[in-house]
Amino acid sequence: MKPIENFEYPPELQKDFEKAKKLEWITIFHLLSTVVLMYLTMGNSQAMKTAWFEDLLSLTPSVSFLIASKIFYRKPTNEFPYGYHRVVSIAYLCSSLALFTVGAFLITDSLMTLIMQERPTIGMVTLFGKSFWLGYLMIAALLYSSVPAVILGRIKLPLAEKLHEKNLYTDAEMNKADWMTAFAAIVGILAIGFGLWWADAAAAALISLDILHDGYKNLKQAVVDLMNQEPKTVNNQETDPLLHLVREHLARKTWVRDVRIRLREEGHIYMGEAFIVPAEDINLTQNMIEAAQEIKNINWQLHEVVLTPVKELPE
Repeated sequence: MKPIENFEYPPELQKDFEKAKKLEWITIFHLLSTVVLMYLTMGNSQAMKTAWFEDLLSLTPSVSFLIASKIFYRKPTNEFPYGYHRVVSIAYLCSSLALFTVGAFLITDSLMTLIMQERPTIGMVTLFGKSFWLGYLMIAALLYSSVPAVILGRIKLPLAEKLHEKNLYTDAEMNKADWMTAFAAIVGILAIGFGLWWADAAAAALISLDILHDGYKNLKQAVVDLMNQEPKTVNNQETDPLLHLVREHLARKTWVRDVRIRLREEGHIYMGEAFIVPAEDINLTQNMIEAAQEIKNINWQLHEVVLTPVKELPE
């Protein structure tokens, strides 16, 4: 059996895809510099430690996206007749699992700090011959980590929706929400300065809870995607309107009495079947060939929909 034809983004989306890859490289370099800077200024603040872990974790979606972008373009083979598109879903699963696991670890660590009543202190540091409170460096490092990340996240979001790239969307959401992490950590650092030791661990727990929530939401979606759930939109995880469009397009055909479609996600694209009860048998083969091509022209994501004639639709 001949493998499915090779897939590439349509010409109008090639520039967006290349832009997304450049943004991910920029994100990686920014995060690496942030991780080093925050490690050097971390002290023993629980909130700072949690923010550092989140930045380290934020590398996962970017790295996964770039690795997947090197694989899903490969041509189908006899061994992989459907191509390598699902590597995108696997990358999404890896990112989501990392997010959920570290969120669970961090919230446990923060709560244990509160239970054990460990009291962090932020001392003085000497730099260029001058002594000052280390908390100022911590706050500066947090601002450095969050401001560029928020900007990158806002640029990535529309690209993720255009490219139907859930891994990129997860990364963009994490970037965009970095200001919440920075704000909570800054509050925790200032609280230590005022002697409120518990506020630092509470801020860390708040950050961890947000990480855990994002991780659970994305992990759940990544798993059901691999279980061939009906395609969902990237931005709000609702049933993709393309399913309705395909069914309506076929139902309007005079030679179609009834139709039912079944689509699944393969990374960025959709594949599936349409079961058609024909109203007549005249030129049925030609009609189905033309209809299959028309479906592909509806949207670039509709990569392959196999039309099958049946006597009746199953319940």
